[in-house]
Amino acid sequence: MGSIQVSRGTRDILPEEVIYWQHVEATARQLLHQAAYRELRTPIFEQTHLFERGIGEATDVVGKEMYTFKDRGDRSITLRPEGTAGAVRSFIENKLYAQGGVQRLWYIGPMFRYERPQAGRQRQFHQIGLECLGSTDARADVEAIAIASQLLKSLGVPEWTLSLNSLGTSEDRQKYRAALVNYLNQYKDDLDPDSQDRLQRNPLRILDSKDPETKEIAQSAPNILDYLGPDSKQHFDQVQQLLTDLDIAYTLNPCLVRGLDYYTHTAFEFELDELGNQATVCGGGRYDRLVAELGGPETPAVGWAIGMERLILLLQKAEIALNQSLDFYCVARGVEAKAQALLICQNLRKNGFSVEMDLSGSAFGKQLKRADRSGAVACLILGDTEACDRTLQLKWLQSGEQETLPQADLNTQTNQLQHQIAAIRSKIST
Repeated sequence: MGSIQVSRGTRDILPEEVIYWQHVEATARQLLHQAAYRELRTPIFEQTHLFERGIGEATDVVGKEMYTFKDRGDRSITLRPEGTAGAVRSFIENKLYAQGGVQRLWYIGPMFRYERPQAGRQRQFHQIGLECLGSTDARADVEAIAIASQLLKSLGVPEWTLSLNSLGTSEDRQKYRAALVNYLNQYKDDLDPDSQDRLQRNPLRILDSKDPETKEIAQSAPNILDYLGPDSKQHFDQVQQLLTDLDIAYTLNPCLVRGLDYYTHTAFEFELDELGNQATVCGGGRYDRLVAELGGPETPAVGWAIGMERLILLLQKAEIALNQSLDFYCVARGVEAKAQALLICQNLRKNGFSVEMDLSGSAFGKQLKRADRSGAVACLILGDTEACDRTLQLKWLQSGEQETLPQADLNTQTNQLQHQIAAIRSKIST
């Protein structure tokens, strides 16, 4: 019998890559905390009709991409394809709106869509997202965009393009929809098959088609910005002015409609040329009617989600170096030396140091070679002599300098060791 392999559209995240995930997660947590966003954790699966109602039955996500199944109670269950619907469901079910004011929430975790796997696009993928619920203020839109911009900058991501559009209110969109269908009907036979199917079902999605001929037709379509009502136009003007005030560059893109039905007013995407066909690394917008459509009170909201796979792929392509910070590598030979080494390692860890203990039992030469490859700042060496004398050899791996220390000194010289390690790391980084 052959070995069992990972399911198509999923992948293992190996230790060498996990360091990038941890870096992104830690950076995002810090920035979101600074912006007063609180983490929300929702189930990986929900009742199917949550997504049918929230995302829209006419969308590709609901119609083609969801992982839906019947559980043992004959209930229709779906693995979440995105995070907003679940966050809004939780907001309503737990009556977070009763707390008053604005609720700033964020989440992180796996999502699931049945798509054709490719670089940066998997069937199990991961998102970091935020939702700001309870404000119609254009500043909420811009604050969300600014946080995404700051996160990308903090991660050292190369230049990106912020595409911006407004979908207006549902009334604005209905007027535009009629004009768009009237225009596209002239070219119905020239549209790609998916766009022909969307013509009556979800015509705005045609504007986002990747088919070259359809894209060319869409370029001359009516401009949605010409169909905004006075209030929608005022809101969008404020968004643009506030972005300018924050020195966040953007490009107007009237073909940007996003793939989910719940968007209203502001829609935006951060795109990165380095990612080719999977250029969008962050997308979001305002969704003022979703809470009410899912059974909650009228609540305006805005949010976004970042695809972690695409972001990490970019960090790796940009060769942004990340190093795991290992302070000590400990090698030992002999029964008593090994026992003392275990005690030393645990004490160092209690004092805040990162320590790897060699468990191979190999000869000193092989253990020391592993120490050199470990990336540690220093190596602790214990043999029979050191075990008898209650000492150890401390070897600074970059310089090769080595000294004998009483084992007890590791507990009394914690601050000195921390300064020495920090100084060496600083020297290496420069």
